[in-house]
Amino acid sequence: MAWLTVYPDNDPTVVELSSSDRMVVSGHLAMAGLLFERWNAEKAIDDTADTAAVLAAYAGPIAALKRARGFQSADVVRVPRGMPEAGALRAKFLAEHTHEEDEARFFVEGSGAFYLHVGDRVLRVVCERGDLLSVPAGTKHWFDMGPDPHFTAIRFFTRPDGWVAAFTGDVIADHFPRYDGPR
Repeated sequence: MAWLTVYPDNDPTVVELSSSDRMVVSGHLAMAGLLFERWNAEKAIDDTADTAAVLAAYAGPIAALKRARGFQSADVVRVPRGMPEAGALRAKFLAEHTHEEDEARFFVEGSGAFYLHVGDRVLRVVCERGDLLSVPAGTKHWFDMGPDPHFTAIRFFTRPDGWVAAFTGDVIADHFPRYDGPR
């Protein structure tokens, strides 16, 4: 279940809200223009499952979201525990950036934290198995998969070239607490 923490963007030591209550999380994110849903993630994904197997396991919900939100494609990002290049991969997403399209992720297993810089607040959303978060185009954000990452997420795209980031150059992400992994 997702966990939402809200900070003022100029003071990461002040927690204005911290909750895992589904209604509080989804309502607060909706007020900020973000889509948050809980999907049934009951399909067990074998450690050796490839992209096609993960997409096939969730074909129905994937097709429904693509129709509803105009996504053209979906792929799978899988980061297993102990991945040798995990540190470099983590660093790639830790800088504030935006996208020209909505960024949607459904967590099939594991967890990670999205930090969303909305107005004068930073909303940290820790997503876990079953959580779907869609970040609108142009929203400043960064992602932290933690020091020992483990997750599988289905990513949705409207652009054929997939994930393309425009980095803001702001060092705000350096000042906020990092995600240490599941609670």
